[in-house]
This record gives sequence, structure tokens and C-alpha cells, in this order.
Amino acid sequence: MSDTLTADDGISRRQFLVRAAAAGAACAAGPLALTGPCPYAQAQDAATGMTILPGGVKGNLSDHEAMFYGKLPEGKVRCRLCPRLCDVADGERGWCGVRENQKGTYKTLVYGKICSAHIDPIEKKPLYHYLPGTTAFSVATAGCNFECKFCQNWEISQVRPEQIPSADLPPERLVALAEDRKVPTLAFTYNEPTVFYEYAHDSARLARAAGVGSAMISDGFIRAEPMRRLCQHLTAVKVDFKAYSEKFYRDVCRGRLKPVLDTLKLCRKIGIHLEIVVLVVPTLNDSDAEIKGMAKWIMDNLGPDVPMHFSRFRPMYRLKNLPPTPIKTLERARKIAQSAGIHYVYIGNVPFHPAANTNCHKCGKLLIKRIGYLVRENHITAEGKCGFCGAKIPGIFSSKQAFAERKA
Repeated sequence: MSDTLTADDGISRRQFLVRAAAAGAACAAGPLALTGPCPYAQAQDAATGMTILPGGVKGNLSDHEAMFYGKLPEGKVRCRLCPRLCDVADGERGWCGVRENQKGTYKTLVYGKICSAHIDPIEKKPLYHYLPGTTAFSVATAGCNFECKFCQNWEISQVRPEQIPSADLPPERLVALAEDRKVPTLAFTYNEPTVFYEYAHDSARLARAAGVGSAMISDGFIRAEPMRRLCQHLTAVKVDFKAYSEKFYRDVCRGRLKPVLDTLKLCRKIGIHLEIVVLVVPTLNDSDAEIKGMAKWIMDNLGPDVPMHFSRFRPMYRLKNLPPTPIKTLERARKIAQSAGIHYVYIGNVPFHPAANTNCHKCGKLLIKRIGYLVRENHITAEGKCGFCGAKIPGIFSSKQAFAERKA
């Protein structure tokens, strides 16, 4: 996933962390206290900004029946959650490693089993047109349905749930903690929320009833029916658009492009707030032709108003042989997307870059000024209009907008 904290080449890591801490002042609620069966010690990881749970328990698995599966002969089951459609024999697990066939009943092993939690700025997801300047109660489990060679959170996404400590945080407690901390949004993030679908679904449903929003930070590799049902409870979706290339999805992510395109179109049809992030990886998805193709697809299928973020790659996990993305490459990609007609195009993972700011697509005036994850100015009204010319700005800028009825 792409919501991590990274240092720019121009300053030392220590300097960057000091500045980022200041920019993240909105998170000053302090460390989380996950009460329940056991209290867990916590520590914030400086590289990712996640609160890890070192005092959790390994092998802390759930016994919750999965949604979206069918029974097959000879005790097998077929998972219908993501496009892999895994056929799973008794005692075996699906591709994601967190869903298991137990005598013909498919179980999720990570329901309420949280291995990472932290209160983040919403801008860290990144969501720039969703309640700017607010925070999100971010949670994750183990597992993923992709294996991206550049994964920034591989320590949790590329392991099985028994390999990492986890703490018990049932949906009711998660929502109560968000209410207690006055955090307006839950974020299912750090690993792929599709693999902990049941927990995200139940948490988002309870959160919506309590007036708390929910954002899915996703790779978009999910089937239409479960996505449509989850969107009934969510208030925002951010999809990592890995590349406009089947080859990239196959070779770098062990996935497929078309189901992600279908998810993007579905989100647009439903009318849920949607933002797109492209991690630009040197030599792999950074050609002008590919960026032009992606921008054209977005314009043809989603329109000009879906915010788009080009984020800087940094070497990690299994792609340590490539250099960080040159900032000029990100700036070139941004210009291509803007030239195609996309109204709001940002540059991410480059601290203090002016392309992190929001300018009105109609009058050009500065609407939101960002320094790191801190919003210093915001001239968008609660009705979602430019404070200067009155133009309608796409996004969610009030609780009323977040919980408004949608198309489907």
C-alpha cells in the first residue's frame, strides 16, 4: 500500500522525521489503548508511521465464518470474494493465506485480529478531497491478495496471521475508540482490506450508524458483489492504480489489471468518493505512453473530477535494485494527466512539493495549502464549493456530504 512516510533526498532522515512530526500535529491524540481481553504495549514505527503491537499474541486467530463463498463436492469450497476464485480443499487456505476451509465451512482467521493501528492524518492515506485536515483511525491485519515487489508494508501484508502478533479489537470496540478519540473516519489500510472483508464490513456498518465514516485503502482487486455491498457502509475509497499494463500487474504484483479497472468503474457508478494513487516505479510504469493511456482511460471512464496522486517510489522489499523516482518524472506525469483533462493531480511522497496543494480547477486560486500532512489553509466551504468563485469542488468536505445517499 502507499500510505507510508518517506524522506526526501534533500534532507536527512532525522530532519524529515522532525518536520513530519510537526506536520502530523493533528495526530496528537496520543498512543492508542486497545482495551479488551488483554492490554497491549505499542510503539510507533518511524519508517511507516504505523503503531505496531509488539505485545500482541502470535497464533491469535479468529474462528469467524467468511462471506462470499460456495460449497463444492468433496468438502471443497470456492471463495467468491476476489477475482482469484480460489478452490480450497478441506484444511487448506486460499491464496491470501488468511481464509481457511474447516470441514466445508470457510473461515476468516483475521476477524478482529489487528496487528497494526494508528491515528493518522487523512492526508496520509492519501485522501486529499475527503474531510481535509481530519484524522483516521487506521487498522490492519495480516495478509494480502497481491504480492507487489515494491510493497511498503510487506512485514504484515506478506505473512500469514500466525507469523505476526495481533491484538483483539472487535468492531464494537473499534467504533467506540473512534468515538472516544473524536476521530471522524475509520481507515482499513496498511494491508489489503479485501482479505479482512468481514471485519471491515461489520466495522463500517456499525461506524456509519454511529456517524463515523469509513475509508477503504485498497488495491481494487475485489469482485463486484462484495464491493457493492461494502460500499453501502463506506464513505470513501482510495485505489492503488498500479499501472496501465497487464504485464506490470502480472510480473510485479502477481495480479491482473482488468478487475481493478472494473472496481474503479463500479465505484464511480455507485457515486462513492474515490481517489486514485499511482506509485511511479522507474523503468516499469513511468513511460509517457503508459501515463497517457492511463489518463485517457480515467477521462473516458471516470471523468475529470477523480483526484489522482502520482507517488514517489523508494527501493524496498524485492525492488531494491531500482533508484527512487526522479521528481521530474512525477512532474512530467502530472503534466500529462492535466493535459488529458484531469482537474486534480497531485505529487506524493515528496515533502513540501507545491503539487501537494489544491487549487480550484475553475479560478485557479489556492484552496488547500499542505505542509507535509498538515493542512495550513482551507478555503473550501462545507458545501464543497470554492471560497473564491463558488465552483463545485469534487469531494467530501462535511459529515453531511459523507453520509448523503448515493446512486446505488
